[in-house]
Amino acid sequence: MQVQNKIVIVTGSGSGIGAAAAKHFGRHGAKVVVSDIKEEKAKAVSEEIKNAGGEAIAISADVADYKEVKSLIKDTVGQFGRLDVMVNNAGIGPEHLYKTADHTLSDWDNVIAVNQTGVFYCMKLALRQMLEQGNGNIVNIASLAGLKASLNNLSYSASKFAVVGMTKSAALEYASKNIRINAVCPGYTESDLLSKLLNARPDMDEMLKRVIPMNRYGNVEEIAEAIVWLASDNTKFITGQTITLDGGTSL
Repeated sequence: MQVQNKIVIVTGSGSGIGAAAAKHFGRHGAKVVVSDIKEEKAKAVSEEIKNAGGEAIAISADVADYKEVKSLIKDTVGQFGRLDVMVNNAGIGPEHLYKTADHTLSDWDNVIAVNQTGVFYCMKLALRQMLEQGNGNIVNIASLAGLKASLNNLSYSASKFAVVGMTKSAALEYASKNIRINAVCPGYTESDLLSKLLNARPDMDEMLKRVIPMNRYGNVEEIAEAIVWLASDNTKFITGQTITLDGGTSL
């Protein structure tokens, strides 16, 4: 992967897909800013990257807070002089899996704030820096739920459809400015979000695997591989795309 010495921010990288991506960037020679709302988790991942011979720092940030996103990017540029790659991974699911009429207002507000508005804040401010330096790359983490219907999951589905749309719109706007913007759409992947879904009912594991042709869940390393690939110079002619990693579920 051609990401050596690139300055990379990965939001929500204290665990799950974000942590796997941050470590994968570190293994390939990027300088990684591990960002998470939970500072202790960000520091732990950062230390793991450094212990493996990579370069990383930890910066705590809540992507739903514009001022904190602004500080995240300012501190990154202050430390490294530029921002080459922004990976917008931070995301949450609803507390309850209810149908639309019963979907709680708090779930709607919280999920949209992080998954949709947070991605907008990060894109907006990262793009300003990338325009100033004349190049850049953004990878947004959407979901299979942003491409097809997702039952009892309205706020999450709405936010991920929004991420796909924002990715395509912004990619078109900045294609001529040497800035690429793509998204990955993971299917059911081993993570805290999946664990929560599996705990919703006893037969959920069997139900989900019936719709996955590969008959298994994805793992975070597989998703991380795609993220780093899109962020690398190996994919210079790719922009505005959604890469779906779902074991064939969308088929």
